[in-house]
Amino acid sequence: FSVPCSAILSSYLLGERLNLLGKLGCLLSLVGSTVMVIHAPEDEEVTTLEDMTSKLKEPGFLAYAAVLLALCFLLIFYLAPRYGQSNILVYLTICSVIGAFSVSSVKGLGIAIKGFFAGQPVVQHPLTWILVITLVASITTQINYLNKSLDIFNTSLVFPIYYVLFTTIVIATSIILFKEWVTMTVIDIIGTVCGFLTIILGVFLLHAFKDMDVSLGNLPQVLQNEQPAPVTRDDKNILIEVDNSSIAPEDKPKVFMLCT
Repeated sequence: FSVPCSAILSSYLLGERLNLLGKLGCLLSLVGSTVMVIHAPEDEEVTTLEDMTSKLKEPGFLAYAAVLLALCFLLIFYLAPRYGQSNILVYLTICSVIGAFSVSSVKGLGIAIKGFFAGQPVVQHPLTWILVITLVASITTQINYLNKSLDIFNTSLVFPIYYVLFTTIVIATSIILFKEWVTMTVIDIIGTVCGFLTIILGVFLLHAFKDMDVSLGNLPQVLQNEQPAPVTRDDKNILIEVDNSSIAPEDKPKVFMLCT
């Protein structure tokens, strides 16, 4: 609900425009999210911190995390100072990339909380504190750059684009870390992909046509061709125009000749 809520609230509270195509984009985002939830992969059995530790130590996830960290540092120290004020994707990409670490940390801390109430010694486990530090650092960074983006760009555009980027990173992280897609059927995979593409289409409508004055009231006028059709003139009309063109307009000087 973050996409339609942010778009609608920014329209009423901040005075930002939300035309008919923007409302349709919000609706498509809801539909796509619903389809993704219906076909979402089931969680793999990761019930203890030891299982989470083994998942985090896998070479595939370590390489994936290293690539994300390198991309994040490149965005923060090189691209953000140069293009952050003009390109909406810079700050939002930083938030989305950092989101991969926050999602993984939340998953691990959820396991730790369950183990704590089950009487397991999770407080003495070093992974618990690593996850806490990672979560605090990632959320702080996300809030910082998300606020910078909201200060510069339209709120109804920031949240949809951020939602698409963040969802993409979360799906990739789930595939690599938890391997949630291994047990999925072909129908669920197609449904998930179609739902995600529907979300992207909705965000595109919300972003690409934000400056158009389109509503149900003026929709026929927008769709109608406003250019007049060419008029076919006969020789009589052309001769009349040529004859009238010799008459001097009122704003031009007139010359009088006296004949004796």
